[in-house]
Amino acid sequence: MLSTAISAARRSISKPAVLAAAGARLKHTLPDLPYDFHALEPYISADIMKLHHEKHHATYVNNLNITEDKLNEAITKNNISAIIGLQPALKFNGGGHLNHSIFWKCLSPTGGGEPEGDLMTVIKASFQSFEEMKAELVTACVSLQGSGWGWVGYNPASGRCRIAACANQDPLQATTGLVPLFGIDVWEHAYYLQYKNVRPDYVKAMFEIANWKEVACNLENARLNN
Repeated sequence: MLSTAISAARRSISKPAVLAAAGARLKHTLPDLPYDFHALEPYISADIMKLHHEKHHATYVNNLNITEDKLNEAITKNNISAIIGLQPALKFNGGGHLNHSIFWKCLSPTGGGEPEGDLMTVIKASFQSFEEMKAELVTACVSLQGSGWGWVGYNPASGRCRIAACANQDPLQATTGLVPLFGIDVWEHAYYLQYKNVRPDYVKAMFEIANWKEVACNLENARLNN
């Protein structure tokens, strides 16, 4: 009886209704920055922040929406080749949107210093010391060839953190299984106007504006949701 009812319900949903529902999906939007463009100076200039947020991040959001529209159309038409072909664009633009949304919140004009409480306990258990964690993250960011991200990620299985680098806009969790806690964007658009080709200076400067309170919240959420 139950299977009969389910079959009847499926037949009652018309194809136009399904298409309308797919077309009514919520669009991704560019998140507001939690501070003004100039708020992170002198570590990140207002010009970089404006370009990075309003141009680069906005482009990822726009292209992600376009890609998802094409994906919905391909799914509706059961076009498997098109579905497969859209995966790189979905990964790149979706990763770009996700990574930057995390990045903005991990920075603060009142940031810097050292983590406290449980976050510091986990860092010391994972890296022996906060300074060792910083050194490993700097090395990962500086040695990454081309563009990408350096991350402090959390492994729910071990309860420890680990440093990881991802190329391009590859999202950390989907790529490595680690939950992102703190990330540094090492694409040239994130620093070149100010730091030119001296990536190490830019990476080290990020610790002066690191929002450890936000990182601690990321750790708490990682424990609750993974």
